[in-house]
Amino acid sequence: MNVQSIQACKKLRKALTILTLLPVATAFCGCEEEKPAPVVRKVHNIKGEVEVLNSCSMKGAATQMRAFLRNNGFDVVHIGNDRLQNYDETIIVLRNPEWEGAQALAATLKTKNVLVLLDKNATVDAVVHTGRDFQQIIEPDQGEQNDSNK
Repeated sequence: MNVQSIQACKKLRKALTILTLLPVATAFCGCEEEKPAPVVRKVHNIKGEVEVLNSCSMKGAATQMRAFLRNNGFDVVHIGNDRLQNYDETIIVLRNPEWEGAQALAATLKTKNVLVLLDKNATVDAVVHTGRDFQQIIEPDQGEQNDSNK
């Protein structure tokens, strides 16, 4: 064997030793594989009251939307079925145009479908009419399974 072959063999042995010891060294130093950072959901604490109506005829839509909104800090005080059951898209009807939570609600529902209907006798600040697109909106938080008629 010549000198170059001997040096090449030494380098190869050294590399193999390092590769063999790498898992041991990793375990010893407490290193772990990088894990993706947890998704932090911004939770609002919005003052004001919201009503949710099932306006799409999909069983459980209002119940699931209520759970989603509550998980995002909104006070849902009532759910029910709308007289109309043909909404393709979820809309927000503001009963109190001065309500500070309107923008947060629209952002949470990922919608620009916001109407203002003044009602001095309204008992809520906003009404969410749940459309057929509601599952795309709430997908990360599937919500409660109770009250499945609404």
